[in-house]
Amino acid sequence: MSPQIPTQNPLIQFVDVHKSFEENKVLRGVDLKIYEGEITVIIGKSGCGKSVLLKHIIGLMEQDSGQILFQGKDIATLSSNEKKAFRRNFSYMFQDNALFDSLTIAENIALPLTEKGLFSKKEREHRVTEMMVKLELDQTAELFPAELSGGMKKRVALARALITEPDIILFDEPTTGLDPIRKNKVHQMIDNYRKIFGFTGIIVSHEIPDVFEIAQKVIMLDLGKVHFEGKVADIIESKNDIVRAFLQGHTK
Repeated sequence: MSPQIPTQNPLIQFVDVHKSFEENKVLRGVDLKIYEGEITVIIGKSGCGKSVLLKHIIGLMEQDSGQILFQGKDIATLSSNEKKAFRRNFSYMFQDNALFDSLTIAENIALPLTEKGLFSKKEREHRVTEMMVKLELDQTAELFPAELSGGMKKRVALARALITEPDIILFDEPTTGLDPIRKNKVHQMIDNYRKIFGFTGIIVSHEIPDVFEIAQKVIMLDLGKVHFEGKVADIIESKNDIVRAFLQGHTK
């Protein structure tokens, strides 16, 4: 049975959001809702506006018109300090992991804390050790990224994303370049740790239908517009021609 979309107020909401770069209209009246504690998967063709949408979610871009609400408050009205506090709610897991080869695994995980000057060195080391135990990485602390498998690197990237205790993690194509078995393992890793840590996950992915296994909600973009927003079971049964054509191209 598919999980039910909750009825509580959305954590993040877009209301008629438009964004253009000169003559290129990238977002064309986007309306969507993202709920706390869920995994929301954003799908769509390359160039449809998914990356621009992510940058608007995290506050790295400002829309030309429309509203983006976080916990019901328009983020455009936030002061500079409030925007910094808002961004601290987020973390980002890059598709290529973005690990530093010259740093040990422990140092890679500690990097967000080190860069922001959070906590004493002793406290940072304690938090990193604790995180590595939770993600079963405690035997890799002194190793370097080149010494790990692709799946283990993904786990390190997730540990680094979690180390600041974010409420929301954005995943940009987290399984790119992995074989089918490892793709499923990464999907399950994200789902399992979401249940443990309680973060809200937003995943941009082309791994259809595999990523549907962990999604509570799916949003499909095409040419800057939302053509579907809802449960996995409903997108599979959608009669929308654009949605059907896209899914058929990925599930044949």
